[in-house]
This record gives sequence, structure tokens and C-alpha cells, in this order.
Amino acid sequence: MRLRRLHVTALLTAGTVVLAGVGVLGLVVGSVPIPAGDALHYLWAEVSGGRIAASELPGYRIVVESRLPRVLTAMLVGAGLSVVGVVVQAIVRNALADPYVLGISSGASVGATAVVLFGALSGLGVYALPSAAFLGALVATVVVFALARTPSGLEPLRLVLTGTALGYGFSAVTTVLVFLAPAGDAARNVMFWLLGSLAAATWQSVWLVGVVVSIATVLALCTARHLNALSMGDDVSASVGIDAGRFRLLLFAGTAVVVGVIVSVCGAIGFVGLIMPHVTRLLVGADHRRVLLVCPVLGAVFVVVADTLSRTTVPPYELPIGAITAAVGVPAFVLLMRRRRRVMAP
Repeated sequence: MRLRRLHVTALLTAGTVVLAGVGVLGLVVGSVPIPAGDALHYLWAEVSGGRIAASELPGYRIVVESRLPRVLTAMLVGAGLSVVGVVVQAIVRNALADPYVLGISSGASVGATAVVLFGALSGLGVYALPSAAFLGALVATVVVFALARTPSGLEPLRLVLTGTALGYGFSAVTTVLVFLAPAGDAARNVMFWLLGSLAAATWQSVWLVGVVVSIATVLALCTARHLNALSMGDDVSASVGIDAGRFRLLLFAGTAVVVGVIVSVCGAIGFVGLIMPHVTRLLVGADHRRVLLVCPVLGAVFVVVADTLSRTTVPPYELPIGAITAAVGVPAFVLLMRRRRRVMAP
């Protein structure tokens, strides 16, 4: 037990150092390169309230007002998607599950697209997009849960199949909304956003995603033992006093909140919630008490690196971040599946 704790501590320390390194890299590289020393100087001035020379103001604005909120949002999105992936895989006892497989992200995309293209919920102002994305995710969750439920309870396989089918249905609705959009430019922009983009990240998005992801991560850690039991079957859950059906419903609701907020900020970024739990289990085992400590850090590193590549691979153009995560995620997932058959047992 002590060796496992030391192993997890070492991984967390190494992961945090790597995360800090890729974070600084994200501040430095771009269409306007900024020396690392200057970027750190601007960060220190922002934190300490120090002064900078007038000639440094353009670089300061690039680092602090543009790149820093984007890098921080990427970290939070990566951590949030990783936590959601762990939770969803425990819910359905299927290592192939993630928010996209269950249709939650597709439902959130429908709500967000309605706001971007048609101004739905415009009366809510800046909260229209996250509210619509959350409502879309919640509707998708309720529909999937209702259709997958049987008189004998909620069967994981039926849940995955239902979510997959409805996910395609919600994606079709999004396509129709884009096709009916009155402005061609808006349709093109929303299609790019649906593939994932952090270009619109602001300090407001940092706070919004930060609060939601932090609360979700803490709650997931507090229920790690319950997730261990749930991933082993409803009978095991019942034997330790857990109402599996009610617990799944609560987890679904929490997942809808997190996914809705993330999709409203950066669109649909795939493979993070699918791959990161697998990688983490290979490193620390399947015990959720360890997985939920390490997985958010690995997910944060992955998304920061993917976002940095998305805006530097083909300058001055920016690739959808979902294309980068898929390019890495598909071969990684195939390799992981070939090397390890059983990944869910604690």
C-alpha cells in the first residue's frame, strides 16, 4: 500500500512538472513567438502587480490576455473530460464508453448550436451558451436514461447502445441546424467549433470551467469507493449498501453539467475522456481512488499539447483541436486495446 502511494505521488509530481512545462510552452509559441524569460516576467508582473515597460505592453497582452486564459482553459477542459470519462466508464462498466458514446456531448452540441446560429435563449446574455449546452446535455441524458431503462433496472450494454444511437440522432439535428442557418459564415464557424476549438477562451471561461470541474473532481474523489463497487456490478454495489440505480442517476446528472459547460466553451473534443482513463489505469491500476488523482493531470497535459499543436502546425491557420486529439487518440486506443484486455477491475 505504501509503495502504491509513493508511486501515485511520484506520478502526480512528475505530471505537475510536465504540465507546468507544456503550459509555459503554450505561452511561448504561436504566430508571435515570445521568449520564455519574457513570458515568465509578464506572468510575475501580473501575479505580483509589478510594472512593465511601455515597449513590453504588446507582448504582455499576448501572453496574459490571450494565451494564458487559453492555456488555463485547456488544462481545465482536459482535466474535466478525463474525470467525466472515468465516471462514465464506471457507470456503464464499459471501458469503451465516454460522453460521446452516451450521446451527452451530442445533445450539448445541439443546444450550443441553436444559440450560436439562431440566438436561442438570448435573454440570458453571456450565460445563454452554457445554459443551452447544459439543457441539451440534460435532455440527452434524460432521454438516454429513460430509453435504456428496463423493468429489471439499467443495463450497461443497453445504455451504451441507446446512447450511441441517440448520439447519431443529435448529431443529425446539429447538421440540420447548420444547414438551415441564415448566415453562411456563422455555419462555417460553428462547424469548426463543433470539432473543438479554444480560440474563444477568455478569463470568464477559465472561471466558469474551473468552478465546475473543481467541484466535479472533488465529488468524484469523494465517491471513489462507490465507483469501485459500481464498476464491479450492481450486486457488489448492493452488498455494500449502494443503490446502483439512484447512484447512476446522480452521476448522469453531474456528467450532464460538466459536459454542457465544457462544450459551451470549446465545442466537442473527442478521445480525451476515452483515452486518458485507459492510460491512467495502465500506470496506477483500476482503483478509482488512484485513477481520479492522476487522470485529471494527464488529461490536462494532453489537451494543452493538442491545443498548442492545433495553432502552430499550419500557421497562420488553426486546426480543430478535435482533429489533433483524434490523430493521437485513434492509434493510441488501438494499441492499448491490443496490449491490455481487462481494464476495469480494481
